Amino acid sequence: MEERAPYLGSAQVTWGAAASTVAGAVVAVLAVREVAIRILHPNPAFTPLSLGSPIIATIVCTSMAIYVFVGMASDPNPVRKWRRVSAVVLILSLAPCLLLAISHIMGGGWPEAFALMAMHVVVWAICATLLPWLVLTKSSRKMQPPDRPLSIL
Repeated sequence: MEERAPYLGSAQVTWGAAASTVAGAVVAVLAVREVAIRILHPNPAFTPLSLGSPIIATIVCTSMAIYVFVGMASDPNPVRKWRRVSAVVLILSLAPCLLLAISHIMGGGWPEAFALMAMHVVVWAICATLLPWLVLTKSSRKMQPPDRPLSIL
């Protein structure tokens, strides 16, 4: 039996899923940050592990991810395509973390870079799994009945 392609939920469902995804990503990033702060005791000058920087970056980047996902929701297999695209973006997003570790900018090193990478992976996991699960449905939206009776004349 052929599996039906998933459909994008209503605008209300999409907005709710977007808000839930952003909120979940922010909470997860703050949890990883808290663990990293308690274990690493990073230099206060290392701003990527400050409180504001991860929150703003998570909100902005997760919102961009949601926009991209909604744009590709009309694809025949949007979840597979989304997971591939998001995996590539995850790999690319790790490059600045590696550069921070190598260059020791702002007093950070490999431990701080690994903490940032863990934040990236957590946000990716939420966006790659939670977002499609919340937004997509197996049934298409019901067509609105026409304003007038159908006629062949």
